[in-house]
Amino acid sequence: MRHPLSTYRLQIRESFPLGTAAEVTGYLRDLGVSWAYLSPLLEATPGSDHGYDVVDVTRVDPARGGAEGLARFAEAARAEGLGILIDIVPNHMGVSEPRTNAWWWDVLRQGRASAHADAFDIDWEFGGGKVRVPVLGADLAEVIDEISYDPTPAADAPDGLVRYYDHVFPVAPGTGTSEIRALLDAQNFELRFWQDEAADLNYRRFFAVTTLAGVRVERPEVFDATHAEILRWVREGLADGLRVDHPDGLVDPGGYLDRLATALRDAGGEDAGYVLVEKILEHGEALPSWWRTAGTTGYDALAEIDRVLTDPAGEAALDALDTRLRADSDLAPLTGWHDLIHDTKRRIADTIQVSEIRRIVRGLPSALREEFAAADLQDALAEILACFPVYRSYLPAGRAHLDAAVGEAEERRPELGDVIEALVPALTDTDLEIAWRFQQTTGPVMAKGVEDTAFYRYTRLGSLTEVGGDPAEFSLGVDGFHAAQAQRQASWPTAMTTLSTHDTKRGEDTRARIAVLAEIPARWAELLGEFRDIASTGHGPFDALLWQAIVGAWPASASTPSGLAEYRERLHAYAEKAAREASEVTGWWEQDEAFEERMHAVVDAATGPAASRVQAFVDEIAADGWSNGLAAKLLQITGPGVPDVYQGSELWEQSLVDPDNRRAVDFAERARLLASLDAEDAPLPAVDATGAAKLLVTSRALRVRRDCPERYTLYRPLVAAGAASGHVVAFDRGGVSAVATRLPHGLRATGGWGDTVLLRPDVAAVDVLTGRRFPGGPVPLSELLEFLPVALLVDEPACS
Repeated sequence: MRHPLSTYRLQIRESFPLGTAAEVTGYLRDLGVSWAYLSPLLEATPGSDHGYDVVDVTRVDPARGGAEGLARFAEAARAEGLGILIDIVPNHMGVSEPRTNAWWWDVLRQGRASAHADAFDIDWEFGGGKVRVPVLGADLAEVIDEISYDPTPAADAPDGLVRYYDHVFPVAPGTGTSEIRALLDAQNFELRFWQDEAADLNYRRFFAVTTLAGVRVERPEVFDATHAEILRWVREGLADGLRVDHPDGLVDPGGYLDRLATALRDAGGEDAGYVLVEKILEHGEALPSWWRTAGTTGYDALAEIDRVLTDPAGEAALDALDTRLRADSDLAPLTGWHDLIHDTKRRIADTIQVSEIRRIVRGLPSALREEFAAADLQDALAEILACFPVYRSYLPAGRAHLDAAVGEAEERRPELGDVIEALVPALTDTDLEIAWRFQQTTGPVMAKGVEDTAFYRYTRLGSLTEVGGDPAEFSLGVDGFHAAQAQRQASWPTAMTTLSTHDTKRGEDTRARIAVLAEIPARWAELLGEFRDIASTGHGPFDALLWQAIVGAWPASASTPSGLAEYRERLHAYAEKAAREASEVTGWWEQDEAFEERMHAVVDAATGPAASRVQAFVDEIAADGWSNGLAAKLLQITGPGVPDVYQGSELWEQSLVDPDNRRAVDFAERARLLASLDAEDAPLPAVDATGAAKLLVTSRALRVRRDCPERYTLYRPLVAAGAASGHVVAFDRGGVSAVATRLPHGLRATGGWGDTVLLRPDVAAVDVLTGRRFPGGPVPLSELLEFLPVALLVDEPACS
């Protein structure tokens, strides 16, 4: 199977279409990239900046460059020797603007008679033969006067339209009438109050996003229709591999991957099968070994790298700080991460996932529904979902996860023991639809309860609350890190690894700077107290989250009025999203205006009167954050797996949560800076705010990986000896060795490397970052890391 040596993720959108992306392929080659990695390309909702809301599976989005743009990009990529990996979205389609989605529009117009009715996962019986569309500002009776009938025929609506402000829907054949109530009663859709989406929706959606309707790709005809254009890309040499978005949402992810592998082979031959899955693995969980995939998109690697660079000594002090902040805010202390996520997952199960749980109840065997009240069945299912330890099972595999969830649910809710026990046979019987549907529901409860709620409540160290990470695992020792990398090399050597994505809660260098706080917990507690005296929301843990974000993402541009103003706006957006996702004081459905005013006042203070104080603290820890950032980048690019560089992250990547992490990238500036680094006799860049040192590390590591693939066949830890040996993590890949500093603040505080040496084989090597040659055998780290906190040693003779 052909696979990339590295990838570079490009966010293709209207402001950065395929034609423009084609112009940066030369830069990607110069950077050392192996394959370009493109965000979803199928036609999406107009104005979509991410592309995951596909509305037309039959063509490349014209706004993203269309088929001609993809052909142009492919031609440019091939000319530069680049492969192409493309993100695809099989689980759902965008329905926020029904008229742009011909399939959905036809379902709304013709109901179950539509040729596309079976493409969407709709419970027609529960909806009384109608699709429930929750868009109204209140119950229908209250807003019916705001709904109108437009009888003007259109090609896609020959019987006219129903209009509700900006929402437009097609009138069913032969049902046009000026009497609005009678008109609505005759339609194949039912307009509902928007808040009804939580409990009364009758179609499966992506997580809690009602505007993303679930697609039934388990049906062969739907798979064929939704993948015809994608397979054309492979057949015509426009794509070499695919990244599958959210496979856990599908009925049978393994079966889907089997079908996809067969289709790819038919389209492109045996060499057309490189497929990655966006699968979030919980700590200690393994990817199903029978899946026909090269592996995940790499959040597991991100968690390992972040934690080996986090000081375990800071855990107790940061826990104590969190306890004080909660006490000061009259909040109960946390009893632990596990209890927190149980409660946040249960909250999701009781609110925005109620419609899915009720659908499972409706599908239970009649004997169960007759024996137990529907409310008790719903309660028991919600409890099992809240206790489920991973994103999902793949029965019969993963039965142990269900058993664990059932056992915990019975302990927490003994009064439901009989109901829970009675549910187990149905939930494990894969001949029943509800067994599969239950497995599709555990993921949304996990994602919304953990990533989108608990991550914003568990605030002791924000760098640990990242997608795919377990915040209860505070740090990872060097030996544990080596064990994890060796396991990846042995089991999934061509899986992707990552540090930043379009979904990460914080960019890699924001996390790298926040991680420094674990080395200086007392100093951070002191500074946080000063910052809270300046401005506070009154909620201590949220203040900690917000001030960490402010410090972690504080950009060099904040030194200018315009840069500070831009950062202020980014922080306002982040604060609003973080507070509403946490949903402790304010939320998306109901806002606490007084709290949000205080929250925005914190941002205004931090970027106004307190800006100089914040800048002074950033100056204290910036060098340590940069050291962490360089270490993380080198460990990722040189480690086992296929490293992905998220667009722009070859310089400092100090984004916050989306959409902040999808801001435009200045490729011209990066190309200029790379050219200056490549110039003959170019001086070694300083580790400073320009990010030039990170570009040096990224480009040299990518180039060695591209030019010396034969030297990445193994994983062997390297050992240091001396008082500072705990401050280095190093490994050999088979002739290429990475050496990185960890816990840089503590290293400096204890006097530096001293006589600590790295024990190396008796083979001379060149550090390609500095150009210096080192003889074989032990090398003093004070010498090896004299100019940069990292080194990349290539054994002699040089790569051919």
